Amino acid sequence: MLNSFSRLRLSKDAYCALILLLSTYCLAQKMNDAGSRAASVLDSMPPTRQIDQVAISPDGSRVAYVTGAAVSVVPASGGAAQSVGLPSGNSAREVAWSPDSKRLAIIVDVPGDVPHSQLWLADAGTLKAHRLAELNGYAQTPSFSPDGRRLALLFISGIPRIAGPLQPMTPLAGVVDEKIYEQRITLVDLNSGALKPVTPADMYVYEYDWTPDGSGWAATAAHGSGDNNWWIARLYLADTASGQMRELYAPKLQICQPRVSPDGKQVAFIEGLMSDAGLNGGDIHVVSTAGGEARDITPGIKASPSTLNWKAQDRITFGEFVDGKAGFATVSPDGGSVQTLWTGAEWAATDANNVQVAASLAQNGTSSAVIRQSSSAPPEVWAGEIGKWQKLTTLNAEVKPAWGEARNVHWDNGGEQVQGWLLLPKDYDAAKRYPLVVSVHGGPSYACASRFDDKEGEYSAMEYFTLCPNPRGSFGSGEAFTQSNVKDFGGGDFRDIMAGIDAIAKEYPIDQTKLGIRGHSYGGYMTMWAETQTTRFRAAVAGAGISDWLSYYGLNDIDEWMIPFFGASIYDDPAVYAKSDPMHFVKNVKTPTLILVGDRDGEVPMPQSVEWWHALKTLGVPTELVVYANEGHAISKPADARDYQLRTLEWFEQWFSKPEAK
Repeated sequence: MLNSFSRLRLSKDAYCALILLLSTYCLAQKMNDAGSRAASVLDSMPPTRQIDQVAISPDGSRVAYVTGAAVSVVPASGGAAQSVGLPSGNSAREVAWSPDSKRLAIIVDVPGDVPHSQLWLADAGTLKAHRLAELNGYAQTPSFSPDGRRLALLFISGIPRIAGPLQPMTPLAGVVDEKIYEQRITLVDLNSGALKPVTPADMYVYEYDWTPDGSGWAATAAHGSGDNNWWIARLYLADTASGQMRELYAPKLQICQPRVSPDGKQVAFIEGLMSDAGLNGGDIHVVSTAGGEARDITPGIKASPSTLNWKAQDRITFGEFVDGKAGFATVSPDGGSVQTLWTGAEWAATDANNVQVAASLAQNGTSSAVIRQSSSAPPEVWAGEIGKWQKLTTLNAEVKPAWGEARNVHWDNGGEQVQGWLLLPKDYDAAKRYPLVVSVHGGPSYACASRFDDKEGEYSAMEYFTLCPNPRGSFGSGEAFTQSNVKDFGGGDFRDIMAGIDAIAKEYPIDQTKLGIRGHSYGGYMTMWAETQTTRFRAAVAGAGISDWLSYYGLNDIDEWMIPFFGASIYDDPAVYAKSDPMHFVKNVKTPTLILVGDRDGEVPMPQSVEWWHALKTLGVPTELVVYANEGHAISKPADARDYQLRTLEWFEQWFSKPEAK
């Protein structure tokens, strides 16, 4: 769920005064016994080396992976990794193989206040690299043409910040006149490094895929603001020579992952209800490149496809969320039965975002590379046939989990089967009773999964049970399940969560006088909503939550996501929003609440947290607000991220340790 703070009209002095008034971040922390314990828990969390991307060569012989500033290449059959020669001081971010597997294109970020990158080309044999182009702006998704003679990428020239609604928004000042920076498919001359923007200047391209003959691209795109209009993007066929874009399909919902068939006659894509750009899930559709009706080839599938590969004319391979797990399957472009290749209670991805189930596939469609991890195993690079991978790296060989066992759990709510992940307390003893913290995922169109780097481990180390539920609206149980909270925010999804608590309490020793709830984004909204509907929670932590749909809509620069979920704008149908509005029920709140938010949040603006804090203070509910300066929706600075988690742990420990109110 996306929003922006950018329409608040504050002078610079007023803005700074507000931050100083609201934020406790820069003040000395009160380190009582609970805080010291929480700090020790955070210090005990195992440090892992992040793997930023993995890509297998088209011939399947080698795997490139990015870690921090470095790019390494390792034989797909196993062996020693070698580093690509890149300059120190810059950070490699993305790699792409040439079709003949002889070259690597690498996007390298240059440190600075505004986005600036370089494009490097490396010889895959010698691993020597040379700088090809300077990219003054934000660049991503490099891709060689099928014949290897051209290189395309997505590029936003001159943008003052990294693209995307998760990033800190630029505060408004002076006369407000939104400047739009369009992301265009841009060709890079492989000899001179010259850039040639190809797609129209008034069109923002989100994703693209080359046609087999190299004459064009299938692309998802929309006019206007890139941050806002992903939800109304359409499918186009763009010509590489003229840049003209011909519309192929206008979807009913959101689309992503356009992939052209090997014969160039069809395009496959995912369409479904998606609350956030980049959090993919839905059904797989196919449409002719000549145009016409699109066909749903996975109707009724009890999973949520998230990525596509079309290597063989008669089979589409896809990654999917399924029952809280990762999976890979294939389906014919004509539809019919889905063939499962592999499903595991773990996670498989190709980049550090870890938000999609994905594999990098070689040209043969069977050899693959993934970043594989679970709650009990840290991330490493693996390669091989899907489901038969072998480990290629030992980057985190010494890293062990500092938390308890994760279990895939299920429960029933009025005939609806719901799934979630339960993390047991560290050193779990069934004879003891433990607090339970419910951790609600963002989205709502997303899902909890088994990953090593999820923060729930810290609650387990505090000796709490942690339940991460996938209520209706989540991915993993099919598109009908994902759409079942449309016009029902805080209805069935909330009941699913509460039913999960009751079901878990019947099987595990939960101290029901010590229940907590937390979440960020949709999870922050659900935390605010839950404490208006029940007094069962002893403590709550709301990160970047929506407290008031009316003010949220008025501040929102990225409001297109809301229409599919509510059916109309708040001005046209205020009642459908009001019944799900925490502020309408705020006088019911009794739960002590910690509120955390970035001051430049572009998905859920800071004023939403200020409203909730102000209301709870007025009503005498124990509350605290922390505003993180120069942070967006994702609290990304290491010191801020630690402070966010430390305060969360301290808050639960503080209120769980107090005597129960009579």
